[in-house]
Order: sequence, then structure tokens, then C-alpha cells
Amino acid sequence: MSMQAAPSSSVNHWPDSKCARAFWGQHELPAYQRLLADTAEWLDPHAGERWLDLGCGSGQLTKTLWEKSRGALAEAAALDCAPANERVINRLRGQMQPPADERLHFVHADFSSGLAGWANERFDGVVSGLAIQYAESYSEETGGWTTDAYEHLLCEISRVLKGGGRFVFSVNVPEPAWGRVGVRSLAGILRSPKPGRYLKNMLRMYRYGRWLTRESRRGRFHYLPIQSIVTHLIDAGFVRIEHRLTYCDQAYLIRCRKAS
Repeated sequence: MSMQAAPSSSVNHWPDSKCARAFWGQHELPAYQRLLADTAEWLDPHAGERWLDLGCGSGQLTKTLWEKSRGALAEAAALDCAPANERVINRLRGQMQPPADERLHFVHADFSSGLAGWANERFDGVVSGLAIQYAESYSEETGGWTTDAYEHLLCEISRVLKGGGRFVFSVNVPEPAWGRVGVRSLAGILRSPKPGRYLKNMLRMYRYGRWLTRESRRGRFHYLPIQSIVTHLIDAGFVRIEHRLTYCDQAYLIRCRKAS
């Protein structure tokens, strides 16, 4: 399957260092802390397993995998399209307990093109936090955005998972109310050791949220109803699909397995 490049008039902020840095403090926001706790509850990494974190950002889910396994994973691969995130992943290594070694590593790649760098059934589990919905593909024939890259990515995740492998991920609901997340986040200012930086990062993320909503309405990004997501997962070979709301009810958290 070939994915067409986006038209030159479309701005993509995700690979930019400025955008990456804006989301490094995301884990300080109460809504994200709830999402992270809910995701961690559904993660069960075991000793000797290989896991992939898609759209790792500042690496909070990678850190969760490592620490829940007590540092016993055979591999924890943190993939992101922003090269600046390699720096924060490397810095995070020394903060983990137990400290991480080269088994935890950063991979610079754009998952809109798939996961061709990995062999079939390499991983025991895949996790992703508010990321896979940004797999994008553009059709020059129709002059519009398609869901091809999104659907292809789900098939690629299934391909690189072992039979029975776990897939835990979150995606935003249709028309997410970023203002609700922002209002809930205001309380965090009082608890932050650096309230000025906290507020600045919160406003930056809100501005990027406006861009994301605008592009999703054009069909570029995919804030889909849960019924559509479940259908795509079934088509990609996933079973035992569970879901719940989190992130101030602005995201679905989904857990499923690749069919054995």
C-alpha cells in the first residue's frame, strides 16, 4: 500500500521541536495524569517481553512499561516522528527505577508509513497514547484526505504483534472539547512547582489542539466514534475489544488482543 504525501499547503507540526517541547510537560496536567493512570492499569508487561510505544512523546508510557516490568523487558522501543524526543527519552532513562539500559531505545520514524522496519510478530505488546489517530494519508486522485494510513497502521500493529499480543491505546472522541481539559488543568497550577511554565505549556497545547480539531474536520486526522474504531480493529484482526472513557471524557481508552 502506498501513502501519498500531504499537499505542500498543509502544515505538519508533529515533527517540529517546538511542538515536541510543548507536550513534554503534558504529564503534569490532571486530565493526562488520569489518562496515564488508566492506561497503566491496563498494561501488563512481563519479564522477557518486547513492547512498542507508538508516538512516545516524552516517554511516560515507555517509562510505565519499564517500571511495571521491574526493568525485565527484553525491549522497550519508543517511536516518534519528532527527533527532539530522543533527547527526552535518553534523559528519562536515568530517572527510571530500575535505571534503563540500551534495551529501552528511541526510534525516529513516522508511523503514517507503517512499521516496515520490524519483522512479523516481533512484539508481545503495543501501547499508544493519543497518537495513532494522527496517521495521515492524502489522495491526489480525489484531492482529499483518507483513512488509508490509519487503517494500514492498525494492520501493521497486528502484523508486528505475536498471536495473542496485547494492544492498549487511547484516541480522542469526535469533536473533543479541549476547553474542558483546559479548565480541569487550571487546578494543577496551584500544585506545580513552576506555575508560570505550567500555564505556558497548557496554553501551547491548547493552541495545538485548535489546529488538530480543524484538521480532523477536514478528514486529515481521525477522531472517530467508538463503533468505527471497533470495526477497524476487527478488520485488522483484533479480538476481545474493551473500551472506556477517560481524559475528562475526551478520549477512549481501548484494550484488545491480536487473534491467536
